[in-house]
Amino acid sequence: MSASAEHPEEGLRHWRGGAAPDDVWTAVDWCDVHAGPLLAADSWRVVDGRVRGVDRHRARFLAAIAPFRSDGGAFFDEVVAALPRTGDWFPRVELRARGIPAPTAPTVPALGAATGLSLRLRPTPPTAEEVVVATAPHDPRTRPRVKGPDLDALQRLRTAVQPLGAGEAVILSPEGLIVEGAYSGLVWVRPDGALVHPSARLERIPSVTAGILLAAAAADGAVIEATDARPHDLDGCELWVLSALHGLRVATSWVDGPALVRVPGRAERARRRLDDAATPLPGPPSATPSPGAPRQGYTHSGG
Repeated sequence: MSASAEHPEEGLRHWRGGAAPDDVWTAVDWCDVHAGPLLAADSWRVVDGRVRGVDRHRARFLAAIAPFRSDGGAFFDEVVAALPRTGDWFPRVELRARGIPAPTAPTVPALGAATGLSLRLRPTPPTAEEVVVATAPHDPRTRPRVKGPDLDALQRLRTAVQPLGAGEAVILSPEGLIVEGAYSGLVWVRPDGALVHPSARLERIPSVTAGILLAAAAADGAVIEATDARPHDLDGCELWVLSALHGLRVATSWVDGPALVRVPGRAERARRRLDDAATPLPGPPSATPSPGAPRQGYTHSGG
C-alpha cells in the first residue's frame, strides 16, 4: 500500500508484520474470504491529526488481543503512522481469526489459532449532540469486557429500539441495574452536581471517553461517584451518553423510563473538557527527524 498519512486511502488494509517499512500493509479492495470472527476491535476519531485518548485506546486494544498476539504494540505503532493528519476520520483496528468460517467458529478460538490484524480507515459518519435512549430488551453480550466480538449483536440491539424513537439502547444487568449503552458509556449528573457512573462490579467495556471526562472533572474538583442504579434512580438527573464517535450526547428522554433533565451550559462545559483532551498524533515512526531534533515515535503513556 502506497498511501501516506498526508494522502490516505479509505478502506481496509491488513498488517504485514515484519515486512519492509515501505510495505507493511496489504490493501483489500472488497472482501477478505479468509476473514473469520472478530476477536477485538477499537475505534477513535481523528480530526486534523488530533485524537482524544489514543493511549487509552491503545491500552484497551492491546489488552483485548493479548491472549492471541504479542506483537500488538508494533501493529499499533504502524497504525498511528498511517493515520491521516488532515480531515475528519473514524479509523478502526481489528483482530480477526483467519480461515475459520464465522457461523461455526467458537466464541474464542484456541490460543495459537491463526489471526490477522487490520486497519479500517473510514471517514467520520454524521454525529449528534442529543439522543433519545430506551431500555434494551435483552443483553446479547458474550464477552462484556472486550470490544469487538459482540459489535454486531449490539448493533441489532440499537436497531431493536429504533421503532421507539430511540438512538441508543441502555443495557441492564439481570438485577435491573444500569450497565452501559450498546455503543456507549453512561454518566449522569445528580441534582447536587455529582457525576455518577455505574459501579466497576458491573461487567462492561471500559469507556475511553467516559474515563477522560471523569478524570478531567475530578481534576477540576467535581464529585465523582460509582454506584449501582436502576433507571428510576435517574429521575431528575442529566444523562450523558459518551462515545469516541459522538463525544458527549445529552439524553433528551428515556422511553418509558426516568424523567431526565437538562441544565443549560453544563454539557457544553463537559464537551470543552473533552476537546481539551485532544492531542496531536506523533509523527510517523519512520519519519526522518531534522538535525538535532529528537526522533518522533509513538510512546505509550499508560492513559
